[in-house]
Amino acid sequence: MLSSLEILKKYWGYPGFRPLQEDIISSALARKDTLALMPTGGGKSICFQVPGLQEEGVSIVITPLIALMKDQVKQLRDRGIRAAAIYSGMPHNDIDRTLDNFVLGDYKFLYVSPERLLTEMMIERTKLMNVRFLVVDEAHCISKWGHDFRPSYLKIKEFRQFCPKVSVIALTATATEITQKDIIKQLELKEPVVLKMSFKRNNLAIFCTETTTKARAIAQVLQDKKESAIVYVKTRKQTQETAQFLKKCGVSADFYHAGLTNELRSARQDAWINNETQVIVSTNAFGMGIDKADVRYVFHLHIPQNMEAYYQEIGRAGRDGKPSEVYLFYSEVDIEALQLQLEQRYPAVEMLSKTYQSLCNYYKLAYGSNPQDRFDFDLNDFITVFGLKAIPTHFALKLLESQGIIELSDSYMAPSTLKFTVSNTELYKWQLKNETLEAFTKTLLRIYGGEIFTDFCMISETEIARVYHSPASTVVKLLDRLHQLKIIHYRKQISKPGIHFLGNRFDAQKLPLNFKEIKAKKAQDESSVNLMIDYVQSKRRCRMAQLQDFFGEENAGNCGICDHCKTKAKEEIVVDKIIRIGKEMELQFPASLSDLEKTFKGEVELEYVVHFFIDRSEWLLSDGKLLKAN
Repeated sequence: MLSSLEILKKYWGYPGFRPLQEDIISSALARKDTLALMPTGGGKSICFQVPGLQEEGVSIVITPLIALMKDQVKQLRDRGIRAAAIYSGMPHNDIDRTLDNFVLGDYKFLYVSPERLLTEMMIERTKLMNVRFLVVDEAHCISKWGHDFRPSYLKIKEFRQFCPKVSVIALTATATEITQKDIIKQLELKEPVVLKMSFKRNNLAIFCTETTTKARAIAQVLQDKKESAIVYVKTRKQTQETAQFLKKCGVSADFYHAGLTNELRSARQDAWINNETQVIVSTNAFGMGIDKADVRYVFHLHIPQNMEAYYQEIGRAGRDGKPSEVYLFYSEVDIEALQLQLEQRYPAVEMLSKTYQSLCNYYKLAYGSNPQDRFDFDLNDFITVFGLKAIPTHFALKLLESQGIIELSDSYMAPSTLKFTVSNTELYKWQLKNETLEAFTKTLLRIYGGEIFTDFCMISETEIARVYHSPASTVVKLLDRLHQLKIIHYRKQISKPGIHFLGNRFDAQKLPLNFKEIKAKKAQDESSVNLMIDYVQSKRRCRMAQLQDFFGEENAGNCGICDHCKTKAKEEIVVDKIIRIGKEMELQFPASLSDLEKTFKGEVELEYVVHFFIDRSEWLLSDGKLLKAN
């Protein structure tokens, strides 16, 4: 049997392990449940892939993003390691064949989305596999106290009973003390070994600046620079607008978001990875799992919801250990938006009751019934039928899900999308020649407006069918026809979103809500938002030290390279100059402002001089003179 180091050299070509990797591998090989906290770029995948190759049997890897698992499977296959993934939307036959490979063949790594764990096919095949490791990537997703809670992760501990001899390896880049304890509890880890790497990133220089001209600020930073960069923005529309502005400024940039076609996303990601495109402008999911070490800059044009998400995103810069810079540009509007989003995430009880009652009416569920079936769910159709608003309804559904009252399928957040591939003028000319489809294209424009010409829009075939007065099946055929004619680009939803009622149908006015838990979670989220706002607005404390404090690292020293540390260094130079000049000129007190200005003219600005003496608490400014304080 090859040693861990021999496997590392054989498949990855690395001469040795990074800090903490070997400790995690040794713990896993000793059959101990292990929770590992490693910053983004710390090499988490090596920590389960090496022991997975060293030991006999299969490693089942649970990860939340399909793009992430596809990328990791590709990387393993490129190294000659047998790996595969199953996820929602795959044809039944493909899933069946893939699972057979792990029962009968010498496949080593099976990547699974958490939603697939408790399917009958997965359970029965798992019982036949020799499963050695159960790997939980992005483990903070299992905790309601984490920054990215996924109810589907709660299925993991139930799934573990079907492979009782496994060792669990739980990995995350961001978890506070309370989240760590909850991960251990929810995964039912047995006497776990908890291993943590320092959250300090010595090569990252962090800057936070208030400005209303954010895109221009990026262009100024990147002027005459050619290194790779990521820009994070809040919306899909902003990705396109920011990329276009940067291009006008002479910066090689492109945009990326989930509404693009798979082909276009892959092409743009590859162009950026290969440094054909310098800057990629994206929403926050971009970069997760991408093995690109030479990102020199990460920009945020909004304030992230919490420190964990922010730390994870800036951690995508400088993974090669070389000096890198991260910038957060914000305005007062961003602070107000962050506070508004917090309120939206916790709808009033009345909204929860109204949403639940509407769901029951939608599916004609009688009080006290116990619906076992999974129902197809179209959010746009649902809110149209009951006159609900999209954003409050979305957050009400998510809160009902977190309370264990309903369960939404993972395709809930991935509806169909479409975009016109012709201009408005070209469409008009085409309509004149194609009267049979003219009314249908006009219906699309009436529902979704002019934005459908510039960007992919999320659509509802059911809503279109209602407005067009035709069955949904007819609408799909018409959309397919327009796609074939290259009038639109239609991305059909891979699988229909579904909703499952957990338990009996409740009285909507007496939902079994855990108000204590909801109140505590809201208080924690409110604290996270306030911490984030304090962080960006703070003027005195080292940025990296603040992040280390947040993650529980005590006695964090200054980084010396963030905006605060650089400002402090400049101030220390000014202080030394004030003390030196004051002694040389034998400055006497009380001293008038005019005396001070004459003494330090050309050397130090008067404002710095006055603040220096007042900040020492020994002096005060009165009637234009510095006086000794009593």
